[in-house]
Amino acid sequence: MLLEVKNLSHNYDLESSVTDYSLQDINFMIERGQFVGLIGHTGSGKSTLVQTLNGLIKPTTGQIIIDDQDITKTKNLKEVRQKVGLVFQYPEHQLFEETVFADIAFGPKNLGLTEQEVEQRVKNALEVVNLDYETFKDRSPFKLSGGQQRRVAIAGVLAMEPEVLILDEPTAGLDPKTRQEIIAEIVNLQQKTSLTIILISHRMEEVARLADRILVLDEGKLVLDGTSAEVFQQQEFLQEIGLGVPQITEVLMKLKNKDNMIATDIFTIEEAKQEILKLMRG
Repeated sequence: MLLEVKNLSHNYDLESSVTDYSLQDINFMIERGQFVGLIGHTGSGKSTLVQTLNGLIKPTTGQIIIDDQDITKTKNLKEVRQKVGLVFQYPEHQLFEETVFADIAFGPKNLGLTEQEVEQRVKNALEVVNLDYETFKDRSPFKLSGGQQRRVAIAGVLAMEPEVLILDEPTAGLDPKTRQEIIAEIVNLQQKTSLTIILISHRMEEVARLADRILVLDEGKLVLDGTSAEVFQQQEFLQEIGLGVPQITEVLMKLKNKDNMIATDIFTIEEAKQEILKLMRG
């Protein structure tokens, strides 16, 4: 077991009532190498939860155990943030160095690595996000396109070689082509390294297609935990808490009302096409 959350609760105002808790009695475990989707409407507690996992917020009560270490009790938050990398929404707003190399190298340098080790980490991180090292290392991050800036910001977290990578809306604000490219890079990264990934996204299609497992938050509580198929079968409940289901799932569920033989645990256009063709052919 890589990560375990036990009885986690958080209240930003300790003098307020229990109903004002942003997180309430959260419990779950994540295995090494899992790809976990985290969804919930605005204000459900997603950002608070991932910031507790990264040590940015100390929860009011409960435990977060990573590699058998309770990070809520450790004073070495630097080590915690090395293990759990967090890429915020619009991470390019946090770029600050004069060159791409310097920005990505900032974290590894603070780990006390040699120059050669730092350079290798920068090269590896740029390769993962599909940016050529020689082409981009000396360029200013502020003169790159939006998609390139997003890649550099993600590379800066990857260069820390975390055990868990948390991505908060990694494709927000990008054009469709760049969005697809970033997603492909995330998929490739997870397949090549078996990195444990937690993805926050409001795009249900994105989460359904990528995640092995989905956690659903509502008003600070963990209300669903299961595979994409299990979670998105709960269409009415998800709509009640302000969420939807992937459009593909919605179409297939409507067809299922007419023909019980059609499968609804499908999340790609090609698979849905084949299923509908099979139905039409009888």
